[in-house]
Amino acid sequence: MRRILHALFVAGAFGALSASAQPAAPEVTLTRLECGNGFNDQRRFSDTFAYSNPRVPFTFSCYVIKHGDDYMVWDTGYAPGSNPSAPTVSLGEQLARMKVRPDQVKYVGISHFHADHTGQLNTVPNATLLIGDREWTALTAATPMQGANVAGFTHWISGGGKVEPQPGDKDIFGDGTVMILRTPGHTPGHQSLLVRLKEKGPVILLGDAAHFHENYDNDGVPSFNYDRADTVASIERIKQIQKNLNATVIIQHDPRDIDKLPAFPAAAR
Repeated sequence: MRRILHALFVAGAFGALSASAQPAAPEVTLTRLECGNGFNDQRRFSDTFAYSNPRVPFTFSCYVIKHGDDYMVWDTGYAPGSNPSAPTVSLGEQLARMKVRPDQVKYVGISHFHADHTGQLNTVPNATLLIGDREWTALTAATPMQGANVAGFTHWISGGGKVEPQPGDKDIFGDGTVMILRTPGHTPGHQSLLVRLKEKGPVILLGDAAHFHENYDNDGVPSFNYDRADTVASIERIKQIQKNLNATVIIQHDPRDIDKLPAFPAAAR
């Protein structure tokens, strides 16, 4: 009996030691950066003539995800000075305010290849580019798809940077905290991003899966989207994820969603 008790004591002590030796889960934070502001004709964003307002506020957002000691940038906005809606403070300057060097950014994920989401990609040339595989194919075709910001990807197209074209969802850090979601429709290889935060809970960054609350709430499809059926299916998928995870959905172009995250440079945790 004494031997059995001794064995149980040793096993318990070893188990406790093993548990205490487990590395702590990496802290995950999410920060929104200002990457442009302007107005847009909302009538363009419905192929069923749902809207009549020719001038509504329209914002452009970039995001930084910190996962332990690793950094990821999601979407990069317009290049400063490129148009009236472009940001006045560059992505690089905002990273510096966060005390993050561009060479510390491990990944740059993009929702899709339009210039308002890829205009400052060259800020983080050492980052591995995470892009939808159909998006990459459309970018690198002999005749690239209309609307693709090919110039923004020059560094990666030329082989100067590492590219990981995504055929589907991707668990970026392998622990489920930061996941790319395949959400085609706006463009062929469009992606959204799920970030699971310890305090705030799951957050979904939509990219351009929807541009306004009205699109999202009513499965609205812009007249210029690549595929109508894919757009509706992607919105419905996101809604189910939102429901199942009790997630916060952030429509990146809708100014009404800016306050869902702390004001820069503070981060959601």
